Amino acid sequence: MYEIVGAAGSAEAELFHAGVQAAEWIRPLTTRRHGRLVCENIVLLGGDTTAHRDLMAWPHWALKHLYGPVGLMFGKFWTGEERTDRRGRRIPSPPFSFLAVRCAVRRVDPRFLADTPDLALSLSTAVDDGREVFQGLPYEWKAVKKWASSLLSPQRPLPPPKLPAAPPSS
Repeated sequence: MYEIVGAAGSAEAELFHAGVQAAEWIRPLTTRRHGRLVCENIVLLGGDTTAHRDLMAWPHWALKHLYGPVGLMFGKFWTGEERTDRRGRRIPSPPFSFLAVRCAVRRVDPRFLADTPDLALSLSTAVDDGREVFQGLPYEWKAVKKWASSLLSPQRPLPPPKLPAAPPSS
């Protein structure tokens, strides 16, 4: 569990580092018997619960890009979140905000990444070969956040403008 105290900027950095610790704890366990069932959750306590969604956004974005290629999936869930499943049924709001990290299900999880096709492809073909996920990146949060901001997914294209109807030909 992680208790938010102090400024949002420092909480964001600490949440990111807690995510790295959780991911590195899980990585060696995924190859063991029942390793696909390993999951670690980082629960957020304190602070303004309405701000948890924003607080988790950058750490979640960076973590999923760092660890997706080695087969780990990150999710973010916040108090007050209102969602429905693919059949339109209401999903209950979680009692606490949290980041979840687990072994990816390569055939299914890429659908959660439809807005980031490169990451979806990377996750679907992921292999944990023991690589250092920070290779070429410093561990310092400001530098990681700057790197993560360069990975912003492209905006969906706007639909073509509607042209006025052609005047009737005479």
